[in-house]
Amino acid sequence: MKNICVFGLGYIGLPTAAMFAHHGANVIGVDVNQHAVDTINQGKIHIVEPGLEAIVKKAVDNGNLKASLTPVHSDAYLIAVPTPFKGDNHEPDLSYIQAVSKALAPLLEKGDVVILESTSPVGATEKMVEWLAEERSDLTFPKYHEPDVEADIFVAYCPERVLPGKVVEELISNDRIIGGMTKESTKKAQEVYRIFVEGDLLATNSRTAEMAKLTENASRDVSIAFANELSIISDKLDINVWELIELANHHPRVNILQPGAGVGGHCIAVDPWFIVNQNPDEAKIIRAAREINDNKPNWVIEKINAEVNKLKEQGSEKPTVALLGLAFKPNIDDLRESPAVNIAKKMLKDTSANILLVEPNIKQLPESLNSGKLSSLQEAIDTADVVAILVAHDEFEGLDLSDKSVVNFVTNR
Repeated sequence: MKNICVFGLGYIGLPTAAMFAHHGANVIGVDVNQHAVDTINQGKIHIVEPGLEAIVKKAVDNGNLKASLTPVHSDAYLIAVPTPFKGDNHEPDLSYIQAVSKALAPLLEKGDVVILESTSPVGATEKMVEWLAEERSDLTFPKYHEPDVEADIFVAYCPERVLPGKVVEELISNDRIIGGMTKESTKKAQEVYRIFVEGDLLATNSRTAEMAKLTENASRDVSIAFANELSIISDKLDINVWELIELANHHPRVNILQPGAGVGGHCIAVDPWFIVNQNPDEAKIIRAAREINDNKPNWVIEKINAEVNKLKEQGSEKPTVALLGLAFKPNIDDLRESPAVNIAKKMLKDTSANILLVEPNIKQLPESLNSGKLSSLQEAIDTADVVAILVAHDEFEGLDLSDKSVVNFVTNR
């Protein structure tokens, strides 16, 4: 398994490609973004991830990693492309996986390994196999209900389980779930990941692996929803939620998470809906958690507007509000499904206040926020009347906000 092709060079695909290359594999990374391809081939990265750029540079300089707009034949193919929603019912959009399947199919030869990493609804790996088989009737492909039957192509589902900001470390150390369409597919996929993974490679089938990834993030979503709901209840009862949680967590069997402005990122904010979409009558707790977390930004906006209205009552015609943080979690540049972005969008449409947006990890605002202004932290602190801390970036630690109206949604500091 020395030649590997990775489709998708984003927050997961690029670090994964770099890890394989760093450990001696010859890797072609494929992406539709010309800027990303050019940047990587210069030994640089187009995302923020600690420790990654040095690994990419070394791999590129050594000739083990190359980015391209088109794939080449390899021993193993990894697919790490987006799986967003389509429509209003949180229906998974598998069009990116379908597009990769059509691009990949002509390259396949007997004995090749195809691994889907994209977070997907249960059955997505089987759907991918259908698309591949439609293009290559000359090859045999594995069937989920025939785990012992050999096929020409080995197919598995192997979800990533890494934390943004620690991807380089966790790709190597974390256990991996290896869900083959057949037992032999599982073994072949294990051989691929053993190139660099030091954690356990946990064998199962493709459907269980798909559901495991969704289950992990749904479980976290439910726990966060409890904390977020608790913060809303505590506010209504005039209780300091941070103190409340700290006290409750002294119980030896209680571990309540910290509330925030909502839930973001491509995983926790998305994956539970895949379960709900496929099981609308059964997934009651999972749906409720998603609705609580999706609605938290609206509550945050209400709290910010309450401070704005206080200032207006005191004679301020149009107060200035600084929103600190746009990423979905601290100290990264990833804005996907970020509740802070959702808050910013809605507040920019409201003309009752001037809005300043602060995100130290990006250089320009996304198109969805192009009506706003990306400000430096210092400018925002100097000019804002209301400061809302939405993300716990290190840069926001220990700020002197004694002369501001402050609404802090991330921590008790």
